[in-house]
Amino acid sequence: MRAVPRLLRLATVLLAGLSTAACVTSTVDEMVFNEPVEGIGDSTVVILGRRHAADYETEPDFIQCVGDHISSRDRSITVIGELEFVNSLYPWFEPRTAPLHPQNIDRLLLQEPVAERMAELKTEYMIWIDGKTERSDSMGSMTCGIGPGGAGCFGFGTWSDDSDYEAVIWDFTDRAEVGRVNTTASGQSYMPAVVVPIPIIAPVQGTACDGIGDQLLEFLSSEY
Repeated sequence: MRAVPRLLRLATVLLAGLSTAACVTSTVDEMVFNEPVEGIGDSTVVILGRRHAADYETEPDFIQCVGDHISSRDRSITVIGELEFVNSLYPWFEPRTAPLHPQNIDRLLLQEPVAERMAELKTEYMIWIDGKTERSDSMGSMTCGIGPGGAGCFGFGTWSDDSDYEAVIWDFTDRAEVGRVNTTASGQSYMPAVVVPIPIIAPVQGTACDGIGDQLLEFLSSEY
């Protein structure tokens, strides 16, 4: 009967020690080829994930996160949803047909339906994000069971996540690449279990999203 309170005290001490350890380290690098103008005014921006690689795809939820980050920091910016944009211009922005260089935009606009749709959307900046978040290491074990006094788990697990993303910014009006932003982030997550497993998650992908979103705002917003 006394074992459970001792285990709970142990869990409390363990969690207190780990709560400060589930941190994330990140870096952001930026290359600017043309200085950004003061915001995009009434124009729109679309953020798309690169998915032409065979072994991975840039996560749609990361693209959504970056778009939400930008529109929440400057509500005057209209970010077209990735799925909405790709569907409205089908099949020109599917993974196998999407332009890989800004010089290809002129060729793309020779297609009358594409030119008309792009004019309706008023897209000023097209941002391609390439990269992913992956788990690089994990260790530990956990055992769960049911006994006369109830159910519970005991053990400890830990894993690392690493994010690496690059955003390439195209000025759609000038048909030119105007900047690149690269962000990397890494962090260690923990799962201690003393009766109840309690995950302590390092927000690696969220940190990368915030880092790249803040840099993109310098191109899109008149307030940054």
